[in-house]
Order: sequence, then C-alpha cells, then structure tokens
Amino acid sequence: MDTLRSNDPTAIMAADKAHVWHHLMQHKPFEGGVDPRIIVEGKGLRVWDIKGRESLDAVSGGVWTVNLGYGRERIANAVRDQLIKLPYFAGASGTIPGAIYAQMLIGHMPGLSRVYFANSGSEANEKGFKMVRQIAHKHYGGKKWKILYRERDYHGTTIGTLAASGQVERAMQYGPYPDGFVMVPHCLEYRKQWDVENYGERAAEAIEEVILREGPDTIGALCLEPITAGGGAIVPPKGYWEKVQEICRKYDILLHIDEVVCGFGRTGTMFGYQHYGIQPDIVTMAKGVASGYAAISACVTTEAVFDKFKDDSDPLGYFRDISTFGGCTSGPAAAIEVLKIMDEEDTLSNVKNTGAYFIDQLQGLADRHAIIGDVRGKGLFAGVELVADRTTKEPLAEKLVGGVVADCAANGVIIGATNRSIPGYNNSLVFAPPLIATKSDIDEIVAAVDGALSRAV
Repeated sequence: MDTLRSNDPTAIMAADKAHVWHHLMQHKPFEGGVDPRIIVEGKGLRVWDIKGRESLDAVSGGVWTVNLGYGRERIANAVRDQLIKLPYFAGASGTIPGAIYAQMLIGHMPGLSRVYFANSGSEANEKGFKMVRQIAHKHYGGKKWKILYRERDYHGTTIGTLAASGQVERAMQYGPYPDGFVMVPHCLEYRKQWDVENYGERAAEAIEEVILREGPDTIGALCLEPITAGGGAIVPPKGYWEKVQEICRKYDILLHIDEVVCGFGRTGTMFGYQHYGIQPDIVTMAKGVASGYAAISACVTTEAVFDKFKDDSDPLGYFRDISTFGGCTSGPAAAIEVLKIMDEEDTLSNVKNTGAYFIDQLQGLADRHAIIGDVRGKGLFAGVELVADRTTKEPLAEKLVGGVVADCAANGVIIGATNRSIPGYNNSLVFAPPLIATKSDIDEIVAAVDGALSRAV
C-alpha cells in the first residue's frame, strides 16, 4: 500500500474525503465538490489550512480548547520527554506527573482535595454522575439518585451526559435515555420567563420548585455550567449562584460544576465558579487543562465526597471505575506546563483586560447593527445574540446566523455559533479566542463580524 505524503495536498484531501468521518458534519456536500477544511499548522492565534489560507482562530481550536495558542514548544517538549520516560500506566497505580499535577491543581481550588483523571469532558462528567449514583446506593438506600441539569447547558456526547443535555437537538435521535435526569429552567434574563426585578434569585428559586416537585429525598446532585457555554454564553444574573448554593445545602444536594469550557482562565478567574464565592462538591474539567496539547480531563471532589467511598467492610464500596487513557502521562505533563505558563505570563490579567475590551467592542457593534439583540460574556468568552427584530426579539434564522459565520471565515476569522442545539434559538455567535489574545487581535475579530453583519441584511 502506498504511503501518503504530507506534502501532497491533493492526495491528503482525497484520503480525507474517502475515509475520515468528521465531527458535527453532514458529509453529503463533499460528494458535490465541496472540500473539508484541513488545518495543517498553527502559531499563536493563527492557523493555516492545506490550501495555504491563513485564519485568526477566535474559537481556540474550534471547540474552545487551545487556550494558550499554537506552537508552544515548551508544552510539546514536556510531553515528549515524559512519553520517552513513561507513556502510560493504568490509573490503579500512580505516576509522577499525575501526583505533581494533582497537587498543583488543588492549590487553585480551595475546599477541594481529590483528582480523578480521565480523558474527555464527557467522561469526566460521567464519573461525577456515577459517583452520585453510587453514593445514593451506599448511603441513602438507593434514594437521592436523580441528577438535575439546566436548560441550555451541555455536558457531553455520551448517552449518560446526553441524558443531562439542556440542548434538545443535541440529544435528538439518540434515546431512549436512562431515567433520573431532570431539567431545571435556564437563567437567561434576555429571554426571561418571569417579569421580576430580582431575576437571578427567581431563576434559582425555579430550581427549588423542581426539587420540591420531584422530592428532595430523591435528588442527589445539581449539575450546572458556571456560565452556560454552547447554549449562548449565558452569564448568570446577580444573586443566582448564591441562591443556588443555599438551595443545595438546604436539601443536601451535591453541587456539580461543569468547568469543561470555563475552566483555566477562560472567564478571568482560574475557574468560572470562583467569580461567585460558592463552594462546589464536584468540579469537572477538560479542554483547557492541557490547552489541547494532550488529552486529559479530571473530576475533582471534596474530601467529604471521597470519604463516602472509603469502606473496606463492603467489597463493592470503592469507586469501581476506570478510564483507560486517564493513565496516560502526556496529559498531566502538558497540564503542568500550562499552569506554569499561566502563572509566568499572568494570563488571567490579560483575560480580564482584553476581555473587557472585547465586550466593549462588541457592545459598539450593537450600537451600529440592529440585528444584534444582546451582547453578553465574561473574560475572553462572549456571545452575541442575533435577532430579526429587536422589539419582538424574534431570533434570526439559523441559516442566516450560519451565513455570518461563513462570511467571517471567508475573510480570515474563525468564529462559532450555536447550531442544531436549541430549537428556535440557534441564533447566537460565540467567541472564545486564545487567552493570549491582544487588543489588535480583538480589533481584527470585531472588524470581520462588523463586515459580516453589514452584508447579512
């Protein structure tokens, strides 16, 4: 069999079309002459495709992952050195990079103490769900097994995490789903369900209403994103998180925060929940952990959660779970360097300063384009909701939103958007540039969006 040469674009494209099953992609157009996008190189915020086209990446690798940008030799070298020494050993044993990274990570998470390694955000959230279910059996006679999740939030692609998906279209055609996952209302004030002044507290009280309806003794955990990501970059209103934690403590419900997107500086603090002064019981993370340089995720818990599995009188009492590639040493090796770089470069300060500038510039776009209904975000994570009519807030058609994304891409800037997720409301542009973005990078992103919106109507 002939070996493909990496410097033969035509052959690479043919092989891709013939054999690669792309994520989140309808492949029928490839039969009619449309080519898949093949990215071959990156440096800083820039990427180049196989046809030589340069783009500014305003979504950190397409799914908000390459937080520290491309071409970080230091991270790559750390991975290389570790792989030569020891590439892998199953998680029933420890490794040096695993132990070092766990201690470093816990240093950024007061109140938490235990790190369970896995390899993806979906898997990390599954671990959290399994912990809740096993705790229910061991300590509550099988009760407190239900897991609450929020409308518009997203927690992964497995059957279990899709059962907890607040994005209905993501979950369509993959059921039936396991029982015990119950949705609570979203907290997007722009699309508010209650006409009250203290909307944040009211949205939290709606969670309590679901708890009382289901029965507090049946609810084991509440799983939420600190800031809803793919559901439209929704920053919770004032008073929301404080009330949510109060409710969880009142009914002895574990608070599970999904930091897969918001973790590691995306919003200006190391973790998104740290904006709100709350103390979660379970925190899950992936994406920015190693900035895309290796596969790694983690489910982090309090010592109190960990202690519920320490019972040698029960032969089934320990957490009987495994993540094969949670034993890879490349992940923690890369993640160690990510934390060091973030500290040395004061990444969080850049996110706060450049992020504030970004939101301000997007607000400026709203002043010029009536198609923008709402601008929201925190740090270098932002959403722009597009509407057909500002007065009625009628969402812009998903096809037209996709046209804005395509226009930006054609002009050298890659942005994101909600798509095929929330019926009738796939109308938000979403931005998550690498955390090293400068104001000039932001200006380039905003200029591309400005032009695209001008041509959209």
